[in-house]
Amino acid sequence: MERRRELAAALALCAAAGCVQAPHAQAPQHPAAPPASPVDVAAGEQWTFGAAAYSYFVPDDRDFVQPTVTADRGALHFEARYNYEAQDTGSLWAGWNLAGGEEVTWEVTPMLGGVVGEVDGVAPGYKGTLGWRQLELYSEGEYLISTGDSSDSFFYNWSELTFAPADRLRVGIVAQRTRAFEADREIERGLLVGWAGDRLQFTAYVFDLDESKPLTVVSVGLSF
Repeated sequence: MERRRELAAALALCAAAGCVQAPHAQAPQHPAAPPASPVDVAAGEQWTFGAAAYSYFVPDDRDFVQPTVTADRGALHFEARYNYEAQDTGSLWAGWNLAGGEEVTWEVTPMLGGVVGEVDGVAPGYKGTLGWRQLELYSEGEYLISTGDSSDSFFYNWSELTFAPADRLRVGIVAQRTRAFEADREIERGLLVGWAGDRLQFTAYVFDLDESKPLTVVSVGLSF
């Protein structure tokens, strides 16, 4: 167990240091980092990067931070996560960016990841966005196939439906399915409000509003 924690911590340090850029990496999720804008391969194959930290304030349980780092070059997408599938657990991902649409725009990134730490396994996953005018649907998910205890296999999901009433402001609803902490409900639902600048993003989430102690999540994202 101690060895697994050391491996997971090493993954997180590697992601923070930027040593996982070329197969590597903000996203997801995951909750996830603000996705770096896809870059046309013919436009020079420039690298774009993103990083996000989601601070979980869990009632009657351990608070924790879930960081994600992403790197994109053309259609290639790389990602690193920590405390996403479980606490003291890291994952590395590689995927392919696809996008299209004019009136209705869409982006989707199918991915494959490896997970190590308190939970070990492999995971096919995705992240995607569907936009129309001021409305946007974002979703990221993965199915963790545990290489240890089969009961650890699980489908993770984070989804947001938002409306932008003003420039840089968005409000909406959010839902998540996770095992990163002992959730009282299989699917937690809540509200969100966020602000997005040219490079920085701030979002606050409140889940389980009907509970006496709701779950609160605050995220800060950076793209460059």
